[in-house]
Amino acid sequence: MNRLFGTKNAAPKPTLDGAISNVDNRVASIDVKLAALNSELSSYQTKLAKMRDGPGKNAIKQKALKVLQRRKQYESQREQLSQQSWNMEQAGMMQDNLKNVMTTVDAMKTTTKTLKKQYGNIDIDKIERMQDEMADLMEVGNEINESISRAYDVPEDVDEAELDAELEALGEDSLFESSMGESAVPSFMQDEVAPPQFIDEPPEQAQVKEPATT
Repeated sequence: MNRLFGTKNAAPKPTLDGAISNVDNRVASIDVKLAALNSELSSYQTKLAKMRDGPGKNAIKQKALKVLQRRKQYESQREQLSQQSWNMEQAGMMQDNLKNVMTTVDAMKTTTKTLKKQYGNIDIDKIERMQDEMADLMEVGNEINESISRAYDVPEDVDEAELDAELEALGEDSLFESSMGESAVPSFMQDEVAPPQFIDEPPEQAQVKEPATT
């Protein structure tokens, strides 16, 4: 059976992060090779600057040209790998954003269900009736406060003729008191200011008892 249909591959599937890591490692390896090629080209350039034209100089130029061709190939390959890595990174960012969106949507769904359940337990009619009852109670409270704060035995309207008569009477009293002098005591305070009258009885004389005679 295994010969006909083959065996199932049990190896784990590659992940996006793993693929990006592999590509970055390859780019790093190419960077090392490019650094070596640049060093080799630099040495050839130094030699060519000191040599005269001739077969030896031409041979070094041919070697330098081959190194330059290899460097261009590595640079092209590095550019391709860098672009692949960048594309995979963008795909990873899109995947992360999609996960965040799905998480947000799930949270909103859960919140919506909870709110529906909670609002379903609220009776709007009961709330309106409660508000009406509160308004009635506030009105009753205002009436009670007005009743408690009402003044007693105070006339609401004042007669101007009565007010003139009261003022005239007060003026006559003040004139009468000034005619009596500053030391005069008003009649309504005389009983309170007058000194108390005490009737002192003469002291009883002590009676001396006579001695008894036999």
